[in-house]
Amino acid sequence: MATTAQPTAQDVARRYFDAIAARDIDQAVALWAPDGHEHVRGVVDAQGPEGVRAFLYDMLNAFPDGRMEVVSLTAAEDRCAVQWRLRATFAGEPFLGFEATGARVELEGCDVLTVRDGRIVANEAFTDGMTFARQAGLFPEAGSRAEAGMQRAANARTRVLQHVHAAEPEKIAKGVWIVRGGFPARTMNVYLIEDGDGVLVFDGGIRAMTNAVAAAGAQLGGITRVVLGHSHADHRGVASGLGVPVLCHPDEVADAEGDGGYHYFKFHKLDLPARYAMPRLLRSWDGGPVKIAGTVEEGDDVAGFQVVHLPGHAPGLIGLFREYDHLAIVSDAFYTIDPQTGRKGDGHARVPHAAFNHDTEQARRSLYKLAELRPRRAWSGHADPISREAAAAIELAAATT
Repeated sequence: MATTAQPTAQDVARRYFDAIAARDIDQAVALWAPDGHEHVRGVVDAQGPEGVRAFLYDMLNAFPDGRMEVVSLTAAEDRCAVQWRLRATFAGEPFLGFEATGARVELEGCDVLTVRDGRIVANEAFTDGMTFARQAGLFPEAGSRAEAGMQRAANARTRVLQHVHAAEPEKIAKGVWIVRGGFPARTMNVYLIEDGDGVLVFDGGIRAMTNAVAAAGAQLGGITRVVLGHSHADHRGVASGLGVPVLCHPDEVADAEGDGGYHYFKFHKLDLPARYAMPRLLRSWDGGPVKIAGTVEEGDDVAGFQVVHLPGHAPGLIGLFREYDHLAIVSDAFYTIDPQTGRKGDGHARVPHAAFNHDTEQARRSLYKLAELRPRRAWSGHADPISREAAAAIELAAATT
């Protein structure tokens, strides 16, 4: 008994676009598999035939005279790429939340359909959203005075945000740069360390610094990875926004992928008004949980620095120490700032505030451990470094109650 051959990907693609051109939504939807996935980049992410039906309904009703033309089809095995052109008037129902403007549009795009057993299982579609926005009257015409004004406003906003949230990278040692951020005093420190042809990020600052850190990293060859000093909200803020692997100490993984240590904070140990303001600040600083790609431990080499485990402020807090110049970069192993007032301490070290510590006595012991390395300069996660007699200053901080 002869079997009926399944239609090819090109056959299905042709039938699908013919149905759309005929404004026959039922026929178009019938070509979709029950678990199909429609993804029009920047426009819609629809699941299943009913999700596709809703999108086609909205599109065809927004452009009541729309004419969809297939320019070309290119097929290979179970996939077919369809280049198309749409000519229409935006004169119907609202589309993507925008009221119809009555403007004529001529738009081109490409859909890449995946077909199995005669049904569409996936569609990855790409189109020129900027051209649509200009033609539909949602965005100023290219070269117009309105566009120039919008550009000036956008550039002014960018300059303000850059000024508020982060400074340009500053070289502090061979192969090491710092980006200072935070408002108003730029007391959040993120470090960029030469790592092969690019740089790694150590300590993740606050979320608002993400673009500044990304830009600094791009200027220095590209960001290779993020190594968290620890996972508190003001130290993992940029990590999830850089698109690179994130590493931390094994004892910090759960908090990095969870609440950032929030569960052991003791806000009642803060003075007023910090007791009530700090939880809100932490939420605004946080970039959210981070997926950890790997771990680093005591003694590991990270871009020429030795990993030093300095628990207490956080279970998996680490610092980096470089032997040849005795440079230490140690996240919040110590403070040179009062976290409640933002006042700097003129380079004097202190044990981190008990309100944010997992174990304050352990944090104190970690300072003795750090002092034994005899660092000449020590940078922390906030504010200014200890640049004179750093080992003695750290040891004194550990001994001060």
